[in-house]
Amino acid sequence: ILTRVAEAYRRIRNTLRFLLANLVDYRPAEHAMPVGEWVEIDRYALELTRRWQDELVAAYDRYEFHVVVHKLQTFCSEDLGGFYLDVLKDRLYTSAAGAPARRSAQNALWHITASMLRLMAPILAFTADEAWKVFAGAADDNVLFHTWHRFPEQSGADALVGRWTRIRAVRAEALKELERAREAKAIGAPLQAELDLDAAGDDHAVLAALGDDLKFVFITSQARVHHGDGAL
Repeated sequence: ILTRVAEAYRRIRNTLRFLLANLVDYRPAEHAMPVGEWVEIDRYALELTRRWQDELVAAYDRYEFHVVVHKLQTFCSEDLGGFYLDVLKDRLYTSAAGAPARRSAQNALWHITASMLRLMAPILAFTADEAWKVFAGAADDNVLFHTWHRFPEQSGADALVGRWTRIRAVRAEALKELERAREAKAIGAPLQAELDLDAAGDDHAVLAALGDDLKFVFITSQARVHHGDGAL
């Protein structure tokens, strides 16, 4: 039991370390951008976090702390670590410091961190406060003095979430194929692969709209979408 708890805590703490490390040169007053100017996946991450916060606040209101713990751990391991932060790494590490694409990512990370630390505070008070002092840059401030985070509004949120839910489903299938190729020694890592997807109808439109960003979503050297009769 203690081992499982330690692993869950380590996942949350490592997620926080990644978030804070990539916000070290970000100043909200100087670098904040209107949500409409963000890269689409960053806008998706913002909306996903807003909905996740609503779920956790509702669980707190019902005193269902076990639900909060479970959703916090799942969010860190699946939505962030397993998807968004994994896709984001190349953009954060290879873009120029002040590039709009990198600033867009940092805008999203700032809101995610602001929300996550507040939601952690009632159950991980010391860790949340330790991270908050780094995040807020004020040694005399405490996360427990703050209410739940308020997110900026954005239009078309339902369509945005629906679109990226489908993209993530296609990505999951593609990752299985890449793993099979890796096991067969055809590739050593996904970045050594070029991916061709056959998609029809709405799937084709959704994937094609990503343009050159498609390869970043699948973390491959190239990714192309063609008209076909299936998702892959």
